[in-house]
Amino acid sequence: MKYDVIGDVHGCYDELKQLLKKLGYQKEHNTYTHKDHRTPVFVGDITDRGPNSLRVIQLVYDLVVVHNSALYVPGNHCDKLYRYFLGNAVQLKHGLETTVEEYKALSPKEQKSIRHCFMKLYEQAPLYLLLPDVEAIIAHAGIKESLIGKTGKKVKSFVLYGDTTGEFHPDGRPIRRDWAKYYHGEKWIIYGHTPVYEPRFKNHTVNIDTGCVFGNKLTACQLPELKVVTVPSNQPFQATKFTTFES
Repeated sequence: MKYDVIGDVHGCYDELKQLLKKLGYQKEHNTYTHKDHRTPVFVGDITDRGPNSLRVIQLVYDLVVVHNSALYVPGNHCDKLYRYFLGNAVQLKHGLETTVEEYKALSPKEQKSIRHCFMKLYEQAPLYLLLPDVEAIIAHAGIKESLIGKTGKKVKSFVLYGDTTGEFHPDGRPIRRDWAKYYHGEKWIIYGHTPVYEPRFKNHTVNIDTGCVFGNKLTACQLPELKVVTVPSNQPFQATKFTTFES
């Protein structure tokens, strides 16, 4: 199999369509197909902050659930939206407010439909994805070698939020350890979550969240080729949203 792992979309629907086209996918019968039978893989955080979160949900749902032609793992924003749809008391901030605003503008029938689509997409998704045919693992915020193959609260916290210290930056973002710096596994870990200017290759890991929603670009990592494909963002550039790591 050949895969195209797509970084954090965050509601950037137009850029996602552009990236799929650049990767060689063609739209037909309300889905996307590839002449070389490649499979898109979404690394989570498909919603929030961007202009068209609900259209992204519908596109990803159609690919993953309806046509069984793509794969998806959830991110922390996906987890929070799911809890909102469950009726839990989640705070409408850090981007969720944009998705909820879109949702509330729909008719009750449309709300029921998109809520059903997202919840089904989320509920059938693995926490992280093992792709043994290309010796890779797809996890939203990454995964330590010692956690591979395991489940539980500790694993879920790491996969969704990264290796957090419990401390916070002045703007409220959690401070995270650079787990990739200490990864020595043989399998490639393809992940997102932490916006970087350029795809970050460190040991056998690749961070492909290149901050599309913050005005940089949307990135895919092709497997097994380990080739990076990008399209520019249409969003305003926000330099303070990016993380720079030590080499």
